[in-house]
Formats: sequence, structure tokens, C-alpha cells
Amino acid sequence: MRKLHPTVAIALVAAIYTAACGPAVGETAASQTGKLAVEELATGLDHPWGIAFLPDGRALVTERAGRLRLLGTDNKLSEPLAGVPEVSARGQGGLLDVALDPDFKTNRVIFFSYAEPGPGGASTAFARAVLGEGKLDNVTVVFRQLPKVSGNGHYGGRIVFSRQGHMFLTTGERQKMTPSQDLMSHLGKVIRLNRDGTVPADNPFVGRSDAKPEIWSYGHRNVQGAAIEPKTGDLYTLEFGPAGGDELNRPEPGKNYGWPLVSWGKHYNGEDIPDPPTRPDLADAVKYWVPAISPSGMIFYTGAKFPQWKDNLLIGGLGAVGIVRLKLENGKVVDEERIELGARIRDVDQAPDGSIIVLTDDDDGKILRLRPQP
Repeated sequence: MRKLHPTVAIALVAAIYTAACGPAVGETAASQTGKLAVEELATGLDHPWGIAFLPDGRALVTERAGRLRLLGTDNKLSEPLAGVPEVSARGQGGLLDVALDPDFKTNRVIFFSYAEPGPGGASTAFARAVLGEGKLDNVTVVFRQLPKVSGNGHYGGRIVFSRQGHMFLTTGERQKMTPSQDLMSHLGKVIRLNRDGTVPADNPFVGRSDAKPEIWSYGHRNVQGAAIEPKTGDLYTLEFGPAGGDELNRPEPGKNYGWPLVSWGKHYNGEDIPDPPTRPDLADAVKYWVPAISPSGMIFYTGAKFPQWKDNLLIGGLGAVGIVRLKLENGKVVDEERIELGARIRDVDQAPDGSIIVLTDDDDGKILRLRPQP
């Protein structure tokens, strides 16, 4: 029987303990600012991955198996919407994130990401479509990660929009490691595009023959969280480390974030990886976690229901089985809190009323709402 690396074993024990002690739906979760009521909005979803609220209070929610549904204001789930392309629903692959175009109110455009099958294997694709009645119209791929490769892991897949309206798209290195350092490959990169899929003229590698112009930053492992800081407009991302070493990064144009040359974690076989300070020429993380929290979706909270959390980062933790809350000041983490929910949290969002919505990563996945306990 294969032995677990100590870092993995510690994280596994912590996850089991937290899951056993976490709150059940209908009960409360503890936080530094008071108890939170945990309310179940919907259940029976197959590994829900991303959620986005519409202006009318309904929400789009993806299932990794390849289904896109609408959650009504009555908390009922629609039948799957027609028009979703074929997805490679294997391992970590499938239908991933969903986001509204900044001009959704007038154009009804949405964006979504998925593991796209094709010659050579699969890769992360990002598409736009018009949301119709029970279906998607005019589905168009705006970015396709190349090359397509074998394997079923590390797709990345988050979508966020800058203040200027550009799209940031996150990818993974598809468990191939070294292509993260190859500027002629899209693997292990953060991508920046105009919403029509064209390349902004001020992208850092535009005009270079030895680099893809879509690339914003590189040297990433598997980026599954992304959010724009309200105060500064800066992009923040979450990246899975190997055995330990998950990262919060603030990707800057053209910078190399080190994978697989350096990491705060170790390889799963216990082999050491040089720590980031050994390579001062590479960009280091804003924060890292050992043991891992396995971070996925995140938001900067801007609502009124939790005024103490204004502009804090709320991170969905798969390994942390709950929410990780971070307070930032001048680009540095000054406070951290773990809010135990007893479930693997894949995505976090803010409802129109300021309550917090989370998706649980499970065969019987749930949509949960968190409110302050009266």
C-alpha cells in the first residue's frame, strides 16, 4: 500500500475531522463575527462548479457532467439548458465556470468554460453565448487552450472581467508541469483577452515571435480561483500547489510565478522542490498554505449583510471543507479565518441581497446560503 506524504496525510486528517465536526444544513456555522445560518437552496447537482446571478435574481449554475441550469427565485432548478457543447467530463474535466458579460442587461451574453475534447486529448475552452429561453444561442469559442493533451486534471477555468472590460481566463498545466514555463504553450497561464476573443494591444507579449500574445502571466500550476479587488482593480488568483503550497497570487503582466521550478509544497512522492526565495527572479505568492486548503472559487465581498467582511476575500476550500476568509491591506494578508462547513466548497458567490452562496463539490452537490444568525 502506498504511503501518503506527511503533508497530504495531515491535510486528509484535518479534512476528515472538520467534515465530522462541521455544521449540518439548518444549523449554524461559527465565525469570528457571530454565527451564520446555513440554508439549503437546492440539492441533487452533480459536482456543481460555477454560479452566476442574473439581474432578475435567478442564477446560472454549472454541473461538471456538462449541464447548465437556472436556479429560480423559488429555489427550483430548471431542466438543463440546450446548446451546451460536448464536454470531456472525466476526472477534473467537464463544464466549469460561468460568468455574465458586463453588459448582460442589454446583450444577454454569458461566458462559460469547459474541458473540450479534440485531437490529442482535451484542453480548456472558453465560449460566449446568448442566453435564450431554455437554451443557449450563438455559442462561439473565444479562446481554446493549445495544445490539447492527454490526462484528466488541471484545467483551471475561472472567468473574471477587469474594470476596463477585459477578460481574465485561468488555466492549468494539465499535469504536464514543464509547459508552464513555455511561452509558446497556453498550459499553466493566465490569459487576457477582449470580450470578442481578440488580443488587447497592451498585453505583455504582443509582438514577440517566441510567445503567445494572449498570455498575461505564466509559471502557474492549476488556477481555479480569480477575483478583481474592488479598491484597486487588481487581479487576484488562487492556485493549487502539489503536496502543500497552495497560493494566493496577484498576477502582474509578463511575470513568471515559478511552477514547476519552485514551490512552497513538495512533490507527491516526497521529493523536495526548491522554495521560491531561492529564485528571486521569479514572482512569489502573496500568501501560501502548508498544509493545503485546496482553494477553488473566490470573491471579494461587497455586500451589506456582513459589514465586518467588506472587501475581504472569501475562498471556497475543498481541503479546508469550508470558507477561508482573508483581509488584505496594501496587497498583504493581515487576517485569516476558517469557517467550517463540513463540505468541500467548490465556488463562492454573493447573492443580490448580500448573503453568501456556496456550491458543495459532491455527487449530490448542494447550493447553500449563509446569512448572519439573528
